[in-house]
Amino acid sequence: MNAANIRMNMYGPIHKGLRSRMAETMTALGRMDCSDAAQVEATLDLLGDLLDLCRDHLEHENRFVHTAMEARAPGSADAATVEHAHHQAEIAALQALCSHVAGSRDRERAELAYRLYLAFSSFVAENLTHMRFEEEHNNAVLWSHHSDEELLAIEQALVASIPEAKRPRALRLIVPALAHTERVQFLAHMREGMPAPAFAGVLAMLMPLLDAREQDKLRTALGLDEGAAGIAA
Repeated sequence: MNAANIRMNMYGPIHKGLRSRMAETMTALGRMDCSDAAQVEATLDLLGDLLDLCRDHLEHENRFVHTAMEARAPGSADAATVEHAHHQAEIAALQALCSHVAGSRDRERAELAYRLYLAFSSFVAENLTHMRFEEEHNNAVLWSHHSDEELLAIEQALVASIPEAKRPRALRLIVPALAHTERVQFLAHMREGMPAPAFAGVLAMLMPLLDAREQDKLRTALGLDEGAAGIAA
């Protein structure tokens, strides 16, 4: 749910997370020192993880969101589906270029790294435009043909399909990118369906990703103290 919208918005949180990580990754690529092997490895790992996230995200939307749209408004997901196929091809090309950068040295590495930076910049630009289209056009279709209860059920099915090992990564992507009110709502909803110790573990993982003021506001909003939450600032 997007706190800024009265309707159920499946796109809001994940798209905020992806936008944030794309900006972080593009900055890291731009400042990467090709003579620093450790920095190159860390930066390529960051990009590789993002590309894996993007690929999973496309598959989730195709399987759950587009299916729901097409079931009640045939043809309404066509434009987004075509763009998804293009993005999947771009992801494969970026992954291949990452491998070339990793296996190169000296001047060749610098040249390939710059090509990767430009290619990723174009990928980000296209995705930013695409995500806005989804949040406007696709949401309009979903809201016209589904109740919020139905949309919540679709989202829950999507989340349930994510392998357990990948769920912490999704939380680390989404939660720090949310506005405070959205973050509280997101975590309060999560807490409703979890045992207290499990929720404390989630908070322990996420709190270090927030600054001190954000942590304090979140504890207050959730009615927690550091001892009860099992977390430290």
